[in-house]
Order: sequence, then structure tokens, then C-alpha cells
Amino acid sequence: MNVNIKRAAVLCGAAALGIGLMGAPAHADPPTGEFRQLVVVGSDTTQDVTNGIASVVADPDFTPDDQLIASYDALGGDTIQTRPSGCVIDRPNGSSAGIEALLNDIDAGTGCIDFGRSSRGPRVAGDDLTFVPVALDAVSPAVRGDSPMNGHNFTLAELQGIYQCQITEVEGVTVTPLIPQDGSGTRDFWSDTVGIDPDNPPSCVSDVNGEGDQVQEHDGRALTRASDIAPYSIAQYIAQTNSAETGVVDRRGDALLQTVNGTEPVVGGEMNASFPINRDVYNVFQTSRLGEPDIDRVFTGADAELCDDSSAAVEQRALFGFAASPNCGEVLLTGNE
Repeated sequence: MNVNIKRAAVLCGAAALGIGLMGAPAHADPPTGEFRQLVVVGSDTTQDVTNGIASVVADPDFTPDDQLIASYDALGGDTIQTRPSGCVIDRPNGSSAGIEALLNDIDAGTGCIDFGRSSRGPRVAGDDLTFVPVALDAVSPAVRGDSPMNGHNFTLAELQGIYQCQITEVEGVTVTPLIPQDGSGTRDFWSDTVGIDPDNPPSCVSDVNGEGDQVQEHDGRALTRASDIAPYSIAQYIAQTNSAETGVVDRRGDALLQTVNGTEPVVGGEMNASFPINRDVYNVFQTSRLGEPDIDRVFTGADAELCDDSSAAVEQRALFGFAASPNCGEVLLTGNE
């Protein structure tokens, strides 16, 4: 279901102030009462870059300054309203939560959500959904700056041993492995990387920190003990480091990214594309909608706006710490969840 909504009041207000909506990035939900053509929910990992992209991708059905995409954050209130009438839904927090919300919307036929943000690929074989790569991310183990583990050169085998409860001490510290909240795509990705079940992790692995709080993905403030270790998106870390420019809330706290197999996570302020733990991140669409003009123009194929190196959308991708994916725009990866 496509809903064209003219945002006349917003556009007139911008004109009165002598500014355009393009080039004024929004790093949170659209303003209350403002609705757009394509609605996306889900991943915390890619919410900020998607918000930035939304600020520069215009809706050609209206004026060049009119935004096409409404990107709703993973956190920020229990519910969101995505259309002028109805469509008040629970806010999805994470990739799996966003995909589930999209599937529920498709089943109900309500047209409240158009696609999902995901930092993981499909879990279940099928062709109902297509996972379209948009950028390359990498994930590093993070520890506190005051931890004896800071500066330790982790190996992938060592990380697997830590999360499988076979290695219990690193640099003299009894290590405490953490994973993000249920519904997080990074939780799934990291669990696959270290060889554990994200739904039933080993007894030494927790998504609750030392203060009893849920571990939100890419929030270094969750690391409250010198023994803590958790996965952290390198792109998110860079975007938070550059918060003055990106507008992303700096949630790093005392967390510092660590090397893996002797490879630094960040080089020259940019993600090291050679980092050994890397992944595509995706936008997830109902497969039957891929031929729709706006979806095809912006998201699919090598000539898509999100894959064109000369586009403002790609500039946003780099600004928020992501690298180019060689698979950008491909429509080959399908699944039912």
C-alpha cells in the first residue's frame, strides 16, 4: 500500500524560514504529524545512517525538497504513528523486531510499514521477503578503557571460546561476555560469529549488565565492569565519535574497540574494510513490491540512488561510518523471516 501525503504545512514553514528540507538531516523520528511515502523501522545499527539518507532522498511526486522516507528509531517511546489515520504501532527495537513488524503488517494488509532495517540476513528460507544490501559494516569486541583487556589482540577463536564459556579469563580478568537485547540483528550476527544460539545463549553470556539493565546494542554505557566485553558496530562507533557532525547521540561511554587477528577496527577515522568480522546490512522489502518505481529507483540495482557513488545518499553512508558493499542493490537474498 502506497500513501502519498503532501506535507504542505512543513514545506511552507521551511520556505518561510528560508531553508530547504534537503541538507537538514533528521536524526530521529519525523516530527509529530509529519508523514511520508515510505515507512521504515527496525535496526538500531542502521537507524542513524537511514535517518541521514532520508534527509537527502526526495519524493519526485511532490517538490524536490519533499522527503520520501520516514525512518523511525529503535528507541524513543513505546509507540509510533506512521500514517495520518490509524497505524499506531509498538516501536520495533532491532532488526528482528522490525522484520516481525513488517511481516505482521503484510499479513494484516494495513500498509503501516513499507520496509525494515536489518543488520542480519534471513533466518528462514523462502521468497516472501528480499534482503537488499545497502552498505558494509564490521563488528568489533569492545571493552572498557580501564579494563586490563584493553589493548589485547583478540583472535576469532578466542572470542568463540569466551562466548562458549570455554575461556573464562583474559589478561588476568574473569571475563563477562555480554550480547545485545533480544530482537537485535547484531545479537544474531555475533551469535553466529562466535557459535552460540542467540535464543538460548550459554550460561556465562547475558543481555543484562552488572547493574541489572538490558544491554542495548552499540551502547558502550552498558559496559559497567572491567570484565565486560560486548560486540559493537564499527560504523555506529564512528558515527557516535563524530556526533557533532552526524547528530548521533554519543553512547560510547568508556567502551573502546579492540583488534581482532591483529587487524585494527578503525584506520584514519574510517572503518577498516579488512576487519575480519564484517557483514552487509540490509533494507528488507516484501518481494512482490520490488518493482514499485520509488523502491526500484532508490534501493535496487547497481544504479540505485543508495548505490550511486555520486549521490548525496552515498555521502551520508560514508559520513555515518559505513563502507561500500560490493553487493549493494542486489535482489538475490530472500527469506521468510
